[in-house]
Amino acid sequence: MLLGEVFDRFAAESPVSVMARAAFEHALPADAVDALFAEHAERQYTRELLFSQLVDLMGLVVCRVQPSLNAAIRKRAADLGVTRKAVYAKVARMEPGLGAALVRHTAARLGPVVAALGPTAAASVPGFRVRVVDGSHLPGTDHRLRPLRRTRAGALPGQAVVLFEPATGLVIDAIPCEDGHAQERSLTPAILGWAAPATVWVGDRNFCTTRLLAGTAGRGGCFVVRQHGLTLTELGTGERVARGRTGTGAVFEEAVRVSDGAGGEVAVRRVTVVLDAPTRDGDREIRVLTNLPAAVPATRVAELYRGRWSVEAAFGELAAALHGEVAGLGYPRAALFAFAVALCAYNVLAVIKASIRAAHGAAAEPGVSGYHVANEVAGASRGLLIAIPAAEWAVFARVSAAGMAKVLIALGRQVRVAEFVTSPRGPKKPRTRRESAAGTGHVATARLLKAQKS
Repeated sequence: MLLGEVFDRFAAESPVSVMARAAFEHALPADAVDALFAEHAERQYTRELLFSQLVDLMGLVVCRVQPSLNAAIRKRAADLGVTRKAVYAKVARMEPGLGAALVRHTAARLGPVVAALGPTAAASVPGFRVRVVDGSHLPGTDHRLRPLRRTRAGALPGQAVVLFEPATGLVIDAIPCEDGHAQERSLTPAILGWAAPATVWVGDRNFCTTRLLAGTAGRGGCFVVRQHGLTLTELGTGERVARGRTGTGAVFEEAVRVSDGAGGEVAVRRVTVVLDAPTRDGDREIRVLTNLPAAVPATRVAELYRGRWSVEAAFGELAAALHGEVAGLGYPRAALFAFAVALCAYNVLAVIKASIRAAHGAAAEPGVSGYHVANEVAGASRGLLIAIPAAEWAVFARVSAAGMAKVLIALGRQVRVAEFVTSPRGPKKPRTRRESAAGTGHVATARLLKAQKS
């Protein structure tokens, strides 16, 4: 292999951790990260502490190699050359646009690697690039900041609207927002920047607004979005026609004209799925609006919207496998920076899964658990960083996408897939109703177990 005997031993015992470290170095080499800062920073500047050092510190936290930013700073104290207070101050003022640029850069570097690993999921609509748009509100943080100490309300540090590509499994862009109470619709101008010809975005009803639909159509883009009951003005509807079935219900289609908010109108199709079983919210119909060409059948539109849950699965894996929502980071900019680095780490996990697919066949990847992969990376990374100095990993920054794919496939063949498969859960059981503990406050577990036996 590239780095000698020690590298080969780690590759044999923990190939996943070697894959992760190599992919991180390929996606985020220090010089490229610092160049990104120089290009996108508006007010911040560099004196002694480099942007690449901050990304490295936060990467240790989000990958669970270190339990907190404080622990990561202590571990890297000799290399930082600045005080802990200076690091925290820099992170607290981190411009949100820098995190978004980091996500875009990671996706741009890893996208060709995923393509070189072999066939990915086929495009859902021939001739169109499919994207999924969704928002993620960061959970409440600790009440360490002075303005938060006198309130019991949850302290929301912000949110982000994420652009996900199902074909590659990568998060390709994000729009950070420091206002945790803001609606996704307030970010419409930025979201419209993603609209382009031959591109279709898929979103839930929070994104069904006149400005967003009309703006997307005006830029030559397409949308597949669930209809909101209050945000659009219908100007007329056509005849409702049956169009077959999907796996969840019967599909119907009708032509609809909606206002564009400026005296004009937008012609769309409304695809209605009459569900065989109601959703958990009790809905028996799903109504989806689209301006895709008529050549794209209504059943395909319904399946496109159903595939929107791929981004929900990504958020779930992000929360379970990585530590991107750090409760100790109360400043909105610090929390958003951590989330952006976590999105980059999620992209690395996606590449590892694609490598396992290329090495073991398409049937292996869906069963691979991001949680187990991240847990292996966190456990082995400390020893890996000690055994192989950081400077020696720079070789992976210079490798081409095709060369990187070959390295990852070779490492992927050494992965024992059985160690990383998900544990399928059984059917959900109804919750047992708990008795009141008034007057007792606690119980002895041994006595309850003894009573159960008798």
